[in-house]
Amino acid sequence: MCPGSVESPAPGSGKSVCVMDASGPLGRALVDRLLRRGYTVHAATYCDCDCRRQPEEDDDEEEQEEEQLFRGCSDVYKHRLKVFRADPFDYHAIADAVRGCAGVFCMFNTPQDQEQCDEVTVETEVRAAHNVLEACAQTETMERVVFTSSVTAVVWNADHKKQQQQLLLDEKCWSDLAFCRKFKLWHALAKTLSEKTAWALAMDRGVDMVAINAGLVTGPGLTAAQPYLKGAPDMYDDGVLATVDVDFLADAHVAAYESPTAYGRYLCFDNVVCRPEDAVKLAQMLSPSAPRSPPSDELKVIPQRIQNKKLSKLMVEFANGIYGELD
Repeated sequence: MCPGSVESPAPGSGKSVCVMDASGPLGRALVDRLLRRGYTVHAATYCDCDCRRQPEEDDDEEEQEEEQLFRGCSDVYKHRLKVFRADPFDYHAIADAVRGCAGVFCMFNTPQDQEQCDEVTVETEVRAAHNVLEACAQTETMERVVFTSSVTAVVWNADHKKQQQQLLLDEKCWSDLAFCRKFKLWHALAKTLSEKTAWALAMDRGVDMVAINAGLVTGPGLTAAQPYLKGAPDMYDDGVLATVDVDFLADAHVAAYESPTAYGRYLCFDNVVCRPEDAVKLAQMLSPSAPRSPPSDELKVIPQRIQNKKLSKLMVEFANGIYGELD
């Protein structure tokens, strides 16, 4: 028999993984990819924690989310998709969703409006991170957790202007918590604190965890009110305003889970807004009425001061099925 004449099993054949929260663009993209790779997927969606809502409203929302998840799923895969309802503050509901899973993709969909992103958001994300990692630690079948964080957990520092002129930011950098609190950078604070909470628990409990620090996810529905964009002019001036396509981001998560050499944090972006024309393109994406050309006094190209060489190496190895030794 010729080598390769027998089709090899799908990477996820026989394994269950959980995507939590699966209701956002990244969650849905991940569910689709994981199903196609042979996994049984536990798609967990967080409920709305607003106590003013009526039970029937929650039931209607749950049905809509399930319908949306199944709508994007081929009939061939639907038997491997299981939908769960979870709550960031309900450890038992989270534990039910991850039970029997070999992997968890943990993300929190921050509110899309800066007005809704505040200290409560920070507390909720931290609690969610704690409960998910604790549930994973108690799951005997667990092999790896892929935790979605943000570039905003890397770039904000009291001396960011001075430091970023001298060094290139990478996975070793962390945003300063006091600086984020002082300037009410709630998105950055939520992502930094929740990631630090996850790392502390993962190391304490012996959970194999990899973090993906994503840039601004571009696509339909993105507006200037997105909390990630608070402080965007400073990020642009510092050469760290990074964006990422949701499909590339989802692929990076799969690579981080399946690659045996994946470790630590990975900055994930496929573009850094440094040129005036890039800034105009982003501005028009946020608001169609934005000017189509930059002011004449804003034509300089900003040096890029953030790098993701570590992720680039992982993606090349993953694409080729070749895994090098850890550095």
